[in-house]
Amino acid sequence: MKEYHIRKAVPEDAEGIADVHINSWKTTYKGIVSDDYLDSLNVEERKVRWEGILSGPHQTYVCVLDTGKIAGFVSIGRERDKQYEGELYAIYLLKENQRTGIGSAIFRFAMAELKAQGHSNMLVWVLKENPSKHFYYQFRPEIVKEQKISIGGNEYDEEGLLFGL
Repeated sequence: MKEYHIRKAVPEDAEGIADVHINSWKTTYKGIVSDDYLDSLNVEERKVRWEGILSGPHQTYVCVLDTGKIAGFVSIGRERDKQYEGELYAIYLLKENQRTGIGSAIFRFAMAELKAQGHSNMLVWVLKENPSKHFYYQFRPEIVKEQKISIGGNEYDEEGLLFGL
């Protein structure tokens, strides 16, 4: 098992988070989202976006391997539509770190953080076609919403999964 720790992200983590964000999109959504869109994703551009996010108030946490490399990250907060309480905005893990227990650890960490903030539930949006969506089912969610999302000019179906905390 890989050695790692989870901590709050700092602005210096922007490049590592961007790398995880872009590369996990390219592996997870290959064959679902258009290749043109995936090929257009750029680590440098995403790094700038993450520098801005991490410079302000945020709830983004990184999972850092004992080598110092960021293996994955999670971003949480209040549910955007105010229909539920907490929301997991993003959770991404590099492909080589999947199926090692790290994803479950980051997910449980996010749930515990939201619970500690007084939330009793957490919403997660997942693409219906995402092959990794079954990861979430081990935590026994309820499908409470569905919506369309536009990515690269194409429409995709998303499911809103609700987890009790």
